[in-house]
Amino acid sequence: MEEKNYVIDEIKSLISSTGEVIEINPKFLEYFDLEELYDIKENLLRKKEQFRENNKEFLEQIYEKTKINEI
Repeated sequence: MEEKNYVIDEIKSLISSTGEVIEINPKFLEYFDLEELYDIKENLLRKKEQFRENNKEFLEQIYEKTKINEI
């Protein structure tokens, strides 16, 4: 049970975009076993990494524009 709570806390952290604690209905979480929770966590990690990769080029373009404007 302790491991399950740890994974749930990690999932809450991954869901939060502002760093605030996200609460998930405990009754909803009872439906998932530990393996499913790990799958959810891994899926969230992949989505977060994909989001970073998708925004990387955009952020680099903005950075380059700010360098041009400084000259």
